[in-house]
Amino acid sequence: ALTNTALSGTHWTITGATITLHGATPAERSANMLKTLTAWRSANTFAVLRGWRNEDYAVYSPPGTLYLTMERSACALFGVVTYGVHMTAHVPSPLRIWVPTRNPAKPTYGGMLDNTVAGGIAAGMGVFETLVKESGEEASFGRGLVEGAARSVGAVSYFYERHRSAGGEEGLLQPEVQFVWDMEVGEGVVPRPGDDEVVGFRLLGVEEVKEELAKGSFKPNCAIVLLDFFIRHGIITPENEPNYIEICSRIHRRFEFPTW
Repeated sequence: ALTNTALSGTHWTITGATITLHGATPAERSANMLKTLTAWRSANTFAVLRGWRNEDYAVYSPPGTLYLTMERSACALFGVVTYGVHMTAHVPSPLRIWVPTRNPAKPTYGGMLDNTVAGGIAAGMGVFETLVKESGEEASFGRGLVEGAARSVGAVSYFYERHRSAGGEEGLLQPEVQFVWDMEVGEGVVPRPGDDEVVGFRLLGVEEVKEELAKGSFKPNCAIVLLDFFIRHGIITPENEPNYIEICSRIHRRFEFPTW
C-alpha cells in the first residue's frame, strides 16, 4: 500500500521496495512528512489517517537521535516505534485496581477497559512530564499525589497487530514501548474523569480483573501492562502459569530499530 502513487513527488524517492524521505535536517524531514501525510489525508488514501490527532510523535535514528516528528495517527503506516506511559493505581489489603472505561465515542478501542492512567508521549515531552499531564487529564490526580506516590517500575515492549477496534486498516504491525508506573493509593483517593477520554472508574479485585482480561475487555496494550503488574506482584508465577517464560519474553521484546 505504501507504494501508492501519492508517494511520488518532491518529498519522496521510491526505489524498489525502499522509500526514502528527503530532507537534510529533522525540521526539513518533519515538514516533508507533514506535507505528504496532509495530502494523503485530503485524498482519503489511508483509513488510519481519519483518526488524525494533531499530535506529533518522535522518530529516532540512530538511537537517541531525533530523525523527524510525524503525526501520531500515521505511525502505524510506517511501523516506527511509539512510546507511552501507563500507570496502575491500586489499593492494598486486599489488592484492588482502579480500572476506567474508555469513552465509547473514541475512534480507537471505544468502550474498552484501560489502565488507570495511560497516554502517548508527544514529541518534546518527557516520560514523567507526560505521566503528570495524563494523570490530571484522565484521572484528576494532582501533581503532588503523582510526585509523591507514583513509582517507576520498568517498561514493556511489544509488537502488536492492529485490528478493527484500533481504527483504520487492519493488519498493520506496530512496535511500541510503554514506560510503566505503579501508584499505591488509600481508600480515600478516588479517580474521576478529567476529560472525555474515559467515562468512569471502577475499583476491581484481582479475580474481577482476570475475568475481564479473559473476556478481552481490555485495550490490548493495557492488558499487557496488567500482565506485567501481575508478574511483578507475584500473582502470575512460574508455578501457576505454564506459559510464564513465553509471556515474560513477549512483553519485553528487543527491537531491531533505533529507539529513544
